[in-house]
Amino acid sequence: MKAVLFDLDGTLIDTAADFIRIIQEMCRNKPCDLVTADLIRTQVSEGARAMVKLVYPELEIEDPVFLAHRQRFLDTYGEDIAVETDLFEGMYALLEQLESQDIPWGIVTNKPRWLSEALLKALHLDQRCAVLVCPEDVTHTKPDPEPMYLAARQLKLDPQDCIYIGDHPRDIDAGRNAQMYTILAAYGYLPLQHKDDLTAWQADCIVNTVEELHQVIQQRVTPKQNIDPRIS
Repeated sequence: MKAVLFDLDGTLIDTAADFIRIIQEMCRNKPCDLVTADLIRTQVSEGARAMVKLVYPELEIEDPVFLAHRQRFLDTYGEDIAVETDLFEGMYALLEQLESQDIPWGIVTNKPRWLSEALLKALHLDQRCAVLVCPEDVTHTKPDPEPMYLAARQLKLDPQDCIYIGDHPRDIDAGRNAQMYTILAAYGYLPLQHKDDLTAWQADCIVNTVEELHQVIQQRVTPKQNIDPRIS
């Protein structure tokens, strides 16, 4: 394997705390009972619509009032995108290891580009990430393999030479559809309806911690060989 690609929320970066902060503040403003942190965490990978729906279950998702609440959520998040957000523990070391081996790493996400770029910049990852593929870059998003093919093409690699890591069935489906080696990040924000049978996702590998992920990646990647200048 010659490159490592990550889903963003719940796989590479632990963004849940900031979403919890905003959703619970929306509950106070409504007002209504606070949505629990654990429940919010299960909806992070489903996107803004799903999280806002926790606060306004009585509204249809196409209702202009609901859409206004969703936009307020996104605007609030965009203004303070990394108050409590950081990489998952152990992930900095993993990225540094890949970089020391000249193994490019990147991100394929369904998170809008303006938010993805702002988040990477806030965490000083924007210059380190070799490729970033967002919904605006493709016609079909995950679970379609199109974004995976685009990421591989931008890295000038075959998709089969890439590892893809995610915490949602659509991540694993997209990676499998592109013939990438897929890793299910069971430490992430597993959706409620899919968390009881992780083997059903059909990932090539399941990891429960970032430490396990680090070990699996090191077993799979092929570091670029340092060529002795005397041999040429």
